[in-house]
Amino acid sequence: MKVTRDLLFEEAENAGIPREQIEDLWKGLSVAVEDQPTYDPLQIASYFGALIVVAAVSYFFHLAWERVGGLGILAMALTYGCIFGAMGLHLLRARKLQVGGGLLVAVAVCMTPLAVYGVERTFLEDANWTLMELAALAAGSLAVYFLRVPFLLVPPACALWYLVIDLTPADQQSWTSVGFGVAVACAAWLLDRRTRNEYAFWLYLIGLTASWGGLSFMESGGPWGRLWYFLINVVLLVLSTLLRRRVFAVFGSLGVGGYLSYLIFRLFHGSLFLPMALTVIGVGIIVGTVAYQRNRARIDAFLANLANGQLAGWLQRGREGVTSTHN
Repeated sequence: MKVTRDLLFEEAENAGIPREQIEDLWKGLSVAVEDQPTYDPLQIASYFGALIVVAAVSYFFHLAWERVGGLGILAMALTYGCIFGAMGLHLLRARKLQVGGGLLVAVAVCMTPLAVYGVERTFLEDANWTLMELAALAAGSLAVYFLRVPFLLVPPACALWYLVIDLTPADQQSWTSVGFGVAVACAAWLLDRRTRNEYAFWLYLIGLTASWGGLSFMESGGPWGRLWYFLINVVLLVLSTLLRRRVFAVFGSLGVGGYLSYLIFRLFHGSLFLPMALTVIGVGIIVGTVAYQRNRARIDAFLANLANGQLAGWLQRGREGVTSTHN
């Protein structure tokens, strides 16, 4: 059941409740709903289905590379793109289905680099990955601009990520990925303060994937380097509370768990205590997560009191009254 502000005020006034009490009730409901994720199994299944479609089409084109030639690849990419695009626009405009329609349009956008590859195979000797990434970036940006669907930020953001990585020397790609991820996360924070739509969530996800992945796959630099990695992930856990974005907690938990597992393997390598220690870590993460959920209000209040509450207020400014659809 979806309760709007107008519906609540109308029904409460009919019941004889004073308007001041209704206003207080609405404010309390807004705060309570803000921290509740709205993902359901059907929505997750939709995203999973879109991933299957993209994987299936990509595998099909992989098999057809040498059999149909450049013009054949171009024709198939355009055909798939038009079909998925038309279906997505129908769901968005006629059916008002943002998730399903946005996913189908995203699949259509993913056909753009394949179409460019078909053109390159026909008229050029070698494929140019930069042109394919620029085409995907342009198509995704146009889709976001005209359709205003938050999920459509993912294809152009990923294309920009790949483009930046491809233009970087191989020995610097990890740090480039970290820098790109931090920049995207900062852009997400600025956007999070100015819009009610969930564009910021997807940018946070891409930014954290790029930065956390770059940190996780670069050379550790010895024990001190791993310690810095651990501290960075602790900072992510703190930011998840300050920004009220659980996606930070997901990556931070993975990083902290990985560091603790590294310590256990180093201390108990070849020992019968190793599986016991790993079990303790796993149980500790679960217990810690449950304890955090139960005491989240107290933790938020403690962090909000830091620096007289100015830090948390500055980070969260602009999000008050915005109902979150993703965490």
